[in-house]
Amino acid sequence: MTREERRVIFASSLGTVFEWYDFYLYGSLAAIISVQFFSGVNPTAGFIFALLAFAAGFAVRPFGALVFGRLGDLVGRKYTFLITITIMGLSTFIVGLLPNYATIGMAAPVILIALRLAQGLALGGEYGGAAIYVAEHAPTHKRGNYTSWIQTTATMGLFLSLLVILGVRLSMDGASFESWGWRIPFILSIILLGISVWIRVQLNESPLFKKMKEEGTLSKSPIKESFGKWPNLKIVLIALLGLTAGQAVVWYTGQFYALFFLTRILKVDGQTANLLIAGALLLATPFFIVFGSLSDRIGRKPVILAGCLIAALSYFPIFTALTHFANPALETAQREAPVVVVADPAECSFQFNPVGTASFTSSCDVAKSALAKDGIPYSNEAAPAGAAAIVKVGDAELASFDATQDGAADRRAAFTATLKTVLRDAGYPKAADPARINYTMVVALLFMLVLLVTMVYGPIAAALVELFPTRIRYTSMSLPYHIGNGWFGGFLPTVSFAIVAATGNVYSGLWYPVIIAAMTFVIGLLFLPETKDRELHPEEE
Repeated sequence: MTREERRVIFASSLGTVFEWYDFYLYGSLAAIISVQFFSGVNPTAGFIFALLAFAAGFAVRPFGALVFGRLGDLVGRKYTFLITITIMGLSTFIVGLLPNYATIGMAAPVILIALRLAQGLALGGEYGGAAIYVAEHAPTHKRGNYTSWIQTTATMGLFLSLLVILGVRLSMDGASFESWGWRIPFILSIILLGISVWIRVQLNESPLFKKMKEEGTLSKSPIKESFGKWPNLKIVLIALLGLTAGQAVVWYTGQFYALFFLTRILKVDGQTANLLIAGALLLATPFFIVFGSLSDRIGRKPVILAGCLIAALSYFPIFTALTHFANPALETAQREAPVVVVADPAECSFQFNPVGTASFTSSCDVAKSALAKDGIPYSNEAAPAGAAAIVKVGDAELASFDATQDGAADRRAAFTATLKTVLRDAGYPKAADPARINYTMVVALLFMLVLLVTMVYGPIAAALVELFPTRIRYTSMSLPYHIGNGWFGGFLPTVSFAIVAATGNVYSGLWYPVIIAAMTFVIGLLFLPETKDRELHPEEE
């Protein structure tokens, strides 16, 4: 690798570091942000709105792919991802300076959401530009290796954000951090921005783009050429359904859903769960390069599709094993005293309440709501029409009640207290016992999940770049990548949690990534072409 190639990879990867630094900052500080910017509503709704503002960045990523992808194919790779990283960096920096709700009222959440939308739009162009820039500088036989370095930066962003937050927290008392200290990590992002822009300004334009510009062969309408012509639109759809959708759900399951499962389902302490995930990330990160390099030898398709297939086949056993090693008391209680809700199906509502406003009043809803709040897994059994719901915990039974009657609040409190006592007597733990967690095995299982992430994510940039012609590459590859990762992947935690809440089965949320990964394996196997030896020279397209 030459000095120029190393500089290209480093400069391009900084944008992805920025992406994940901001991602983890906002996610880690969501509770504080909800208090600062959404204090005009009740705390539950405020936290939900903070998460929705976070999700807004995911929703607009495909639109950013269209806007900046078109610009990248018309104006150039270098200048486009200079623009995107500047927008991303300034948006993150301004969050740190933004007055809160108490100071400027409704303008605070409105501006915050606008900044999240700006970040999402910029991110829609950032990844495609970085991946293309590196790939168009790389030798054909090392393209997988070179682009895989970009994929490692998620770990760097994670640890950088954790270090900055921890450092700031330790430098002041808790009240000061929640009042104003939380702003410092966002404000410090201006340093990352300055370094990134300074390095990128010194880079040269992609040699393939320069050649097309000199020869006058640039696309005049990259969006129309990308999506208005069936031969290329077909490749876009194959890239989405047979490549990025599966890659995205494997990525988000291996890191974010695993964290949710540890904390919300297995009730492992949040700090412990984050450290366990961080340990697995550290161990697995070098494998991004391993699988990127392997794809240079055996192909992108077999590495990525193998990761999707193994994920689809192994998720249920791996997450079941996580329960065994992280919270054995819960596993024992589920086996020896299973919880069953016996109720009239017509009385049971969908137990998912994202804005905290629904009121569950039927006897079935009262029972399921109490179980869901305590994170207790349960199964369902139909009762005769009109019968009041009963909660069975092993051999014990507890009758639920209709909460529309007088004294419902007191009866609900008494029912919940009695249910908790019955559950604890049956061995259901209030939290995972740190002394009984097998830390080695939990990290090993999390490592397996992240290893699958490295299989599907390490070669993805090279695969996408090689699928499309140089003249429309930026536009064509960015859209399927960001629909896959922004929508299929970004909303995975919400969809999977909805499935768990609806069924009571703590493993049922895994059906979403399993089905999508299996779909990608089948579609990719049948329709995705192998691209590892393709030349990217415009005159050959």
